[in-house]
Amino acid sequence: MKLLALDTSSEGCSAALWLDGQLSERFETAPRGHTRLLMPMIRELLSDQGLTPGDLDALAFARGPGSFTGLRIATGVIQGMAWGLDLPVVPVSSLAAVALNAIEQHQLIEGDGIAVAFDARMGEVYWGVFQCRNGVPVALGPGRVCSPQAVTLPEPSPDAPERWFGVGQGWKFRDAMPEVVTASATMVDEELVPRAGQVARLAQPAFDRGETVSAEQAQPVYVRDEVTWQKLPGRG
Repeated sequence: MKLLALDTSSEGCSAALWLDGQLSERFETAPRGHTRLLMPMIRELLSDQGLTPGDLDALAFARGPGSFTGLRIATGVIQGMAWGLDLPVVPVSSLAAVALNAIEQHQLIEGDGIAVAFDARMGEVYWGVFQCRNGVPVALGPGRVCSPQAVTLPEPSPDAPERWFGVGQGWKFRDAMPEVVTASATMVDEELVPRAGQVARLAQPAFDRGETVSAEQAQPVYVRDEVTWQKLPGRG
């Protein structure tokens, strides 16, 4: 299977190619360089494998939540390629991509919990909680946007995680989070961001399960009400 995955949902810009179980990736931290960097990354990945866009079987992208501008860049590229090449698209949660990054980077074990926080600006965070199951993150609830003071973990239960790991740049607001949340975090890593490599790893089994959409349906997920955002002073 040949799958191209993209992520521009944060300060990082990345593209990854999943080729029959082998993964190659290009990544660069460039808050304002996504438009300049993304297409050359795609061309380089394909060229290195002697492939053309027409050889691809599917596309994937980090759908959000994340940077409004960044999400639109990856979405636009994916939609254009999907329409032009008539390819299915696998949308992947940016929160889940970071949770998988945590599992891989920190060697989390079965049952561990991952609390992901992104900086959503305006004094808020994007928040998602996951559990490591069979080496992949499983969402324990929908992603949401809220103030740091309002973040929560699932109620204790026999199946709930015993250990929690906090990841994502939104954890820089940990001093404002409830003590019950911060005290539960065994470790915090504020440096992890979404990467196309993890998007590809999550997209491949999702593709096998038939969880694909058309080019038209490949839309970003902002979580925050876009209309509210646009009506704020100084916004669009």
